Amino acid sequence: MMQSNSAQVPQRPSNPALEHLGVFVGEWNTETTSMSFDPNPSAIARGHTSFDWLESGAFLIQHSEVPDTAFPRGIAVIGPDDAAETYCMLYFDARGVSRIYQMSLRENVWKIWRDFAGFPQRFIGTFSDDRNIITARWEKSSDGSNWELDFNLTYTRVK
Repeated sequence: MMQSNSAQVPQRPSNPALEHLGVFVGEWNTETTSMSFDPNPSAIARGHTSFDWLESGAFLIQHSEVPDTAFPRGIAVIGPDDAAETYCMLYFDARGVSRIYQMSLRENVWKIWRDFAGFPQRFIGTFSDDRNIITARWEKSSDGSNWELDFNLTYTRVK
């Protein structure tokens, strides 16, 4: 199980540009369904994700793990660009994959995307009114124009 020092009420980050990302801080159970890469259309992959402040809130860090080889253990570090209204997410996983994504959080809609030629990806997640469930989907494209579902993902806050 991943370690986190976050409490029910998250501490304020030292970087004010990250303050509204405090909604993520904590422990989440995950459930992945409709996986395009799984031959079993009814397969469900359950896992765990944690978000916490890094360096006293200079960044937000995400750890994710699913006890299934199709989903490698991953880590992401999220920080703002002072000149933009988006965030940068540096991602790395146990396969040795490194990616840079853009990220936004506006009201209750969380978006992640990258426009890399040959494998653009996008994610959209919506928070429930009580901020304890995020219903999301990852999509992929080979050309950046035609998108298809990669998988659905639900985060449920652990209380």
